[in-house]
Amino acid sequence: MSTAVTTPEITLATPTDRDAVLATLVAAFVKDPILRHLFPDEATYPRYAAVFFGDLFDKRVHRSSIWTIGGGASVAIWEPPAGQPAELPARQLAGQPAELPAAGHGSPEEARYPADVLARVRGYGEAVHAALPTYPFWYLGVLGTHPDSAGRGWGRAVMRAGLARAAADGLPAILETSYPANVELYRRAGWEVVTSLSEPVPTWIMQQPPR
Repeated sequence: MSTAVTTPEITLATPTDRDAVLATLVAAFVKDPILRHLFPDEATYPRYAAVFFGDLFDKRVHRSSIWTIGGGASVAIWEPPAGQPAELPARQLAGQPAELPAAGHGSPEEARYPADVLARVRGYGEAVHAALPTYPFWYLGVLGTHPDSAGRGWGRAVMRAGLARAAADGLPAILETSYPANVELYRRAGWEVVTSLSEPVPTWIMQQPPR
């Protein structure tokens, strides 16, 4: 007798998913080159990464642009086009275009990051923002799967949900990755490199046209 394996339903995240989503992303990005550039200290990485992803989640959860599967075991945080999106780049498996808050104005980042961490976060945000297209696009800012759920194809599934929205709008999708091996994986999924950064960490900006 065979047992059919069913894929869990893909759902839009709600505020009640916050803890599960943050736990997944903190675990998924523990070796990510950009996250470790931003938060290199092993002792403080979990706390600062949770702040980082929590800010991104809070800014997008009410925009119906965060898809999850398996109770938050895999997550895609997308930024819809609305002029130029106004948040710091998160990581791609993270990134978002950035309209950076002015220093000294009590931003959440200033309240929860020390000065050196804040400088790295802002510096990376500025670098990515300068490399992004000026035309409208959907931005895949964060794509991550909890290590306990890796290998099930869930990341690609939640990615496709956002690609479908971009295609429905007739707009391209953009992402960025700092893993060289990911470039080929994304190419196989229909993405292509449009530009790259050498500093502060080698990063590839990729695009997928609407389909």
